[in-house]
Amino acid sequence: MTFHPLTGSSVLFDLDGTIIDSRTGIIATIRQVLEEMGHTPDPAHDLNWVVGPPLRDLIGEILSHYGDDRCEEAMVCYRKHYEAEGMHKTPVFSGMREAITEIGKAGATLYIATSKPKTLARAILERNGLLGHFREVYGARPDDSGAEKPELIASVLSDHGIEKHHAIMIGDRRFDISGAHANNIRALGVSWGYSGEGELLDAAPEAIVSVPTDLAELVTVQLQAALRHVHA
Repeated sequence: MTFHPLTGSSVLFDLDGTIIDSRTGIIATIRQVLEEMGHTPDPAHDLNWVVGPPLRDLIGEILSHYGDDRCEEAMVCYRKHYEAEGMHKTPVFSGMREAITEIGKAGATLYIATSKPKTLARAILERNGLLGHFREVYGARPDDSGAEKPELIASVLSDHGIEKHHAIMIGDRRFDISGAHANNIRALGVSWGYSGEGELLDAAPEAIVSVPTDLAELVTVQLQAALRHVHA
């Protein structure tokens, strides 16, 4: 019997900016939070970077622009508005549904490793008909703690006894790439997400994917290279 090269491998996916186009919902929610906390959103304040970092980090950075340090209050406000409205503005990137299906059918086990709260990530995946593709979803706790990518990825590998040369992380931000490398697994950067100019190149993933239709092939190439490295 002939086995596909991905049989027995584990593929970890980021969510925001990799699978779902969540920027519109996140930015709209941030503006609602600012208004509720008494600020007039500054139209000149660039918010394109906000997808990817843990919520506490991005809320703290945004509030500092307005001289405000009420991070805990703002986080509660954010969760309220995002769960009511923002999470519904999260379409799947064109081609990603097919790429996920192709990788899973080839024999890989799929996981989510996201800085979003786990329950929220599961709800978004379920709403988009994707939850069943993933063995497990790893994300932040309800209070947004535990959102750091190195720890999330380490938990996936440890909980499921995954050998590092059989695993790869896919994401759009430097946090995804550095989190993978901190755990000694390979990483693919995706160019359709929310990384800033030069961010992915600086993070130095093993490869950068420009379109979802190339994803399955590049995952295969990188995992085969990882195995060759082990046996060299």
